[in-house]
Amino acid sequence: MALSVARSRGVLALMAITSLVTVWLCRLPQLNIDITRGPVLQRHLDLSLPDAPFIGWPLERVCSETIWTPGLVFVCDNNSGGIGNIRNYMLTCLRYAIDAGATGLVMPRIRVRSEEDLSDITTENYQPFTYFFDEPHFRQSLQASCPQLTIYDTTSDIPNAPAPFKTEEITPKNLWGRGGCDRRDHNKHTGLFAPAFANHLRSTAAEFNLPHPPSPEHPRIFRLTWGVQFEWPVFRDGPEFASTFGGLLRFRPDILALANKVVAHMRQHARQFDADSHSGRFVGYHLRTDNDALDFWPDYANQSKAYLARSQQMGYDMKAGYLATGNETEAHKFFKDATVLHGMRVTTKNLLLENHKEDLAALERLTWDQQAVVDFIVLLQSDFFLGVSPSSFSMNVALKRHLQTEGLHTRPWRIGGEGDGRSWLMGKYEEFWEDWLFMYEAMWP
Repeated sequence: MALSVARSRGVLALMAITSLVTVWLCRLPQLNIDITRGPVLQRHLDLSLPDAPFIGWPLERVCSETIWTPGLVFVCDNNSGGIGNIRNYMLTCLRYAIDAGATGLVMPRIRVRSEEDLSDITTENYQPFTYFFDEPHFRQSLQASCPQLTIYDTTSDIPNAPAPFKTEEITPKNLWGRGGCDRRDHNKHTGLFAPAFANHLRSTAAEFNLPHPPSPEHPRIFRLTWGVQFEWPVFRDGPEFASTFGGLLRFRPDILALANKVVAHMRQHARQFDADSHSGRFVGYHLRTDNDALDFWPDYANQSKAYLARSQQMGYDMKAGYLATGNETEAHKFFKDATVLHGMRVTTKNLLLENHKEDLAALERLTWDQQAVVDFIVLLQSDFFLGVSPSSFSMNVALKRHLQTEGLHTRPWRIGGEGDGRSWLMGKYEEFWEDWLFMYEAMWP
C-alpha cells in the first residue's frame, strides 16, 4: 500500500514538472526560422566554388532580427580599386544597410579605374553592377532572404527623392567614441551601430528640421564614405553568415563561362607534364607587381623567390602552374625562373587561349579588372594557391578557397601561418595595422 502511494505521488510530481516545462517553453520567443535546417542539408556543399549555390537562411535570420525603417535608403557605390576591394565594399555597405534598418537599396554601381593610369582608382566613371556581377542572381537571392529590402534600379527610382538629388554621407565608426583605435582598424563596435545610427537620424532631423522618422513620403538617403570596405568583423553574425554572405555576389555568367574554359585548358596543359597520373593538377600563383602596386609591397624578387621555394619545400607532384598577373614583363621572368628552379611549366590565360580565337577575342574585349576576375575564378579552382599579403585579391582568393575546409562552419583563416593545406600567402605578419592584418577579420569570403 505504501509503495502504491509513493508511486502515485511520483507520477503526480512528474506530471506537474512536465506541465511547468511545457508552459515555460510556450513562453519562450518563437523564432521565425528553423536554424537547424541549413547545416544538416547543406553540410557537404563546396562553398569555395565560384558558382556555389547561395545559402540564404543565415541572411534570412539576420533580416528577421532587424528593426526596419520605411523610407530609409542606402546607396553603395562609393567603391574603388580591384575586384577584392569593390566586392568587399558592396558587401560591407549592404551589411551596414541591413543593421541600420534600411528598407531601400539602390542597385550598386561600380567605379572603374582609369585605363591610362591603373593607379587612378577614383575616377567618376561608374559602370552598372553587371560590370562584374550577376544581377538576376543578386536580386533573387536578396529578395528571397531579405524581402524587407526593396532594390531600386537607380536613385531616380526612389519615391519622393529630393530634387536635385543628394545623399547624406556617413562614416559608421565615427558615430560614437572609439577611444584609442587606429584609424585603419575595423569597426569593433558594430553592435553599437544600430542605436548610434538611430540617434544620428534623430539628432540630424532636429538640427536640420527634417521629418522624423523617415517615411516613403519623406525618405532619407545615405551613402557611406569611401574606404569603409574593411570595417565589419565578418564573424560577428556567426561562421554560417560569414561563409555564405559573399555568395550574393556571383560573377556574371559570361565571365564565369570563359574562366571555366580557361580552367579546362589549364588542366589539359597540366596533363602534359604529369606522366604518372595525368590528373591535370596545377598550382595557382598571384604575382602582384602590376603598375598600381604600392611601393612597400613585396617586389618581384621577394614574391617569386618565396613562391618557388614554397613549391619546392612542399614537394608538389604538380609540375604545371597558372600565373595571374598584369605585368607581362615579369610574367616571362617568372616562366623562366619556375622552369630553371623547379622544373615547372607556368602559363597564363592569354597563352592558354592562343589556339581558341573566339575565346581569346572575348578575353581581350574585357577590361583590365574584368580580366582579373577570370584569374580570380581560375585560382579558386587550382589545386594549391600561392598569393601575397596584403593584396586584397590574394586574400580574397585564399579566404574563398578556405571555405572548402569546413563549409558553413568554416573557422577564420590563421593569419601568417602555414596556410590551410589549400593556400599559402607570403608577406609580413609583424604589425597588425602597418601590415594590414586587420583586413583578414573584415573580408567576406
